[in-house]
Amino acid sequence: MKLLRIGAPGQEKPAILDADGTARDLSGIVPDIAGDVLTPEGLAKIAAVDPSTLPAIDGRIGPCVAGVGKFICIGLNYADHAAESGMAVPEEPIMFFKANSAIVGPNDDVLVPRGSDKCDWEVELGVVIGKGGSYIAPEDAMSHVAGYCVINDVSERTFQLARGGQWVKGKSADTFGPIGPWLVTADEVPDPQKLKLWLEVDGKRYQDGTTETMVFGVAHLVHYISQFMSLQPGDVISTGTPPGVGMGIKPEPVFLKGGETMRLGIEGLGEQTQKVGNA
Repeated sequence: MKLLRIGAPGQEKPAILDADGTARDLSGIVPDIAGDVLTPEGLAKIAAVDPSTLPAIDGRIGPCVAGVGKFICIGLNYADHAAESGMAVPEEPIMFFKANSAIVGPNDDVLVPRGSDKCDWEVELGVVIGKGGSYIAPEDAMSHVAGYCVINDVSERTFQLARGGQWVKGKSADTFGPIGPWLVTADEVPDPQKLKLWLEVDGKRYQDGTTETMVFGVAHLVHYISQFMSLQPGDVISTGTPPGVGMGIKPEPVFLKGGETMRLGIEGLGEQTQKVGNA
């Protein structure tokens, strides 16, 4: 299933794509794409419905998950991205958080924050938790995944790397977390480690990678994170980015100033398009 949310910010309704790609209103079936709706039981309730019997719905596409509890990010999870960043490949997953207030729809504007001079892009595979748990065994990890989505982990590198403290400063500006367009349920993604992902700015392709080159795969990340905190339905894990980010461009880095258009996508998970403005 491809689940999404349609409507003005804060007024989105849950929806599902039918076989023809038409969005159908799920608000008579479930309250939102969030929380318990993402559990195996909640998804089974949606799967039992014939989408063609539901009313069509149109409008802005919002974030594909509502009420995100935790927005967990993994850093330097592609060896070639670590190299372009001048950093060592981590021996264990690097974890940090992105503020939930950064979350926006997949095609909403991204705003360069005030004082920014190194605003950057990162296409990433998003993992949405469906079944909660702590101390999840590696062999059980995939049963805790509700589905997958596209994430642009927009980053301000000066805030992230030169202002002291944690990376969260450079990751959490409003609009820095476009999610969607769809939550594609796990049954439609046989192997999340075989997905192509890419990103373009103003038509120029900068990132062109595959999840095959992730240092730590999805199953290991779900297992690993659950050793430090419980994972709960609706938590989102952003799993890292392949090479081609702006700060790694040679001979001169390229950063977002405002006025650009970003387009990005992941095989089978849809595409995002964001115009870049200024806060």
